[in-house]
Amino acid sequence: MEKGKNKLKLYGFNNLTKTLSFNIYDVCYTKTEEDRKKYIEYIDEQYNSERLTKILTNVTEMIGACVLNIAKQDYDPQGASVTLLISEEEVPLYILDPSCNRGILTPTRENIVAHLDKSHVTVHTYPETHPQNEISTFRVDIDVSTCGQISPLKALNYLIDSFDSDIITIDYRVRGFTRDIHGHKLYIDHDITSIQDYIAQETLDRYNLIDMNIYQSNIFHTKMMVRDIKLDNYLFEKSESELNEQEKKDITDKLKKEMTEIFYGINLPNVTK
Repeated sequence: MEKGKNKLKLYGFNNLTKTLSFNIYDVCYTKTEEDRKKYIEYIDEQYNSERLTKILTNVTEMIGACVLNIAKQDYDPQGASVTLLISEEEVPLYILDPSCNRGILTPTRENIVAHLDKSHVTVHTYPETHPQNEISTFRVDIDVSTCGQISPLKALNYLIDSFDSDIITIDYRVRGFTRDIHGHKLYIDHDITSIQDYIAQETLDRYNLIDMNIYQSNIFHTKMMVRDIKLDNYLFEKSESELNEQEKKDITDKLKKEMTEIFYGINLPNVTK
């Protein structure tokens, strides 16, 4: 929790709730209707509920928690959701609610939710295209909410690296209070000035970042947008070498426009040649 410091001595259970929320966007150039269809199919296969469950299970292990229950669902025509209920320590069977599956799923089930004791991890995916837009997007919403000694910040870099992340919006909030052994209220139990403090330097180097933090309320907000656009990472079933210089510029301008709109939450004039 606290870097380089002794752990706080608390009275009773740590009642602080720490919540880490992500919006992660991937964008892709899809010129034709067939391209858009194939992109959605690709995303649905790459980020189906089974793979998302694996990612969230890894997150649970990283933060030192135990899975109580998992629920997952793949949607028609597209998208998937996974929810985990988790606990800071393993819950004995005689206490565990009989509705919890402890992550043991039957082959026939197509939905998954996992629960932590007093904590949870969720993910939802939203592939999106439009016939008048040559840029398709894929959004992932992730929430990791914990209490006790476990911290969602431990899984921050793993979650960023688990997706093709062009734009990332991260919110971190500490709510409630706990008490030290003298009875004094503590509204946060670790040092933090920015979410960037917990992001790997090699990741920071790949993005442009801005912060909006409300320190007195323990609310931290960071936005990230990838610095360099390498066209081969954004072309669907096509290579940059197949394009002429004007095509490269046009596609790059459209990608930058889409990313800028998402990053700042505004609509820009259409790109003209």
